[in-house]
Amino acid sequence: MGLHYPDDCRYSESHEYVKSEGELVRVGISAFAVDQLGDIVFVELPEVGASLTQGSSFGSVESVKAVEDMLCPIDGTVEARNEAVLASPEELQNDPYGEGWLLLLRPSAPAQVDGLMDAASYGAKVDGN
Repeated sequence: MGLHYPDDCRYSESHEYVKSEGELVRVGISAFAVDQLGDIVFVELPEVGASLTQGSSFGSVESVKAVEDMLCPIDGTVEARNEAVLASPEELQNDPYGEGWLLLLRPSAPAQVDGLMDAASYGAKVDGN
């Protein structure tokens, strides 16, 4: 299928990714999740300052097919959210690892990132290779 999973990201079972950026991590959903959803029409994200726990819902993404909860891959506090994606959900579809990021989190347990799948493991899991 040829979907791309960048090596500098770690991935959760529920198809979210984290990318470390200094003390913060950028969170989004993988190209696989975007591909499965189809045309995305609405994104809901938490407010800046919200405290999130690993495995809890941090918002939803709505497509023409379904509404899916997004699960937080690590514990952390929301430092920023991508207002551009809220205004134009298609950004998420066009560039999930770039302009389509969702949250910037300050991790409360940075070691959790190491517990997530690397790109090769994630790719094997979702592509079945």
